[in-house]
Amino acid sequence: MNTDALGTLRLLEAMRMMGTPAKFYQASSSEMYGKVVEKPQTENTPFYPRSPYGCAKVYSFWQTVNYREAYDLFACNGILFNHESPRRGETFVTRKITRAATRIKLGLQEKLYLGNLDAKRDWGFAGDYVEAMWLMLQQDRADDYVVATGETHSVREFVDEVFGYLDLDWQKYVEIDPRYFRPSEVDYLEGDASKAKRVLKWKPKVDFKALVRMMTDADMQSAQCGRIIKDHQEAMA
Repeated sequence: MNTDALGTLRLLEAMRMMGTPAKFYQASSSEMYGKVVEKPQTENTPFYPRSPYGCAKVYSFWQTVNYREAYDLFACNGILFNHESPRRGETFVTRKITRAATRIKLGLQEKLYLGNLDAKRDWGFAGDYVEAMWLMLQQDRADDYVVATGETHSVREFVDEVFGYLDLDWQKYVEIDPRYFRPSEVDYLEGDASKAKRVLKWKPKVDFKALVRMMTDADMQSAQCGRIIKDHQEAMA
């Protein structure tokens, strides 16, 4: 809350007080939709956050709208659905999967522990989404936009795609750990980026399969380095 909610308010207030021309981009999130009330989700879909993070993002969204309307600031919200790349943090489920699978392939790891395999997400490539952010800031008028692929895939599908790419049977290596289940799950997210496509002339370039392979290839390179180091250590022992 202090960072994602009040941090946004402090920045908006500083922008208002300075009074100099500036453009403000608020990194909104599909987590604001939480327990979704309609499919797919658009800029007009009511929010129903299911986590402290989602609640904080809803606060930031409405503060951005409020400052834009009250003080005529260029302040826009990009409601980005899950955006991934090889730079994704290792604790996020997509990178956790690609990293573990490549290490399993090379004998550096034995198991991958996951939570809800049935949760569905709209996964896109972070590079495409950064382009959408930039385009929002090039407009004459600030507005709010959903950025998404319009496709939804389950965690199970992501796992199957990664392990299949590596010619592995994921069912031999993946185990369910109740610790990784959320206390209030977000079951289904699917964004409708029609407005961004129409106004910003934006569309995603990297599809689901290409994204999975991009991340897997990058983690395979890292795993191979780990394999070399391990072999060297064993040879020196």
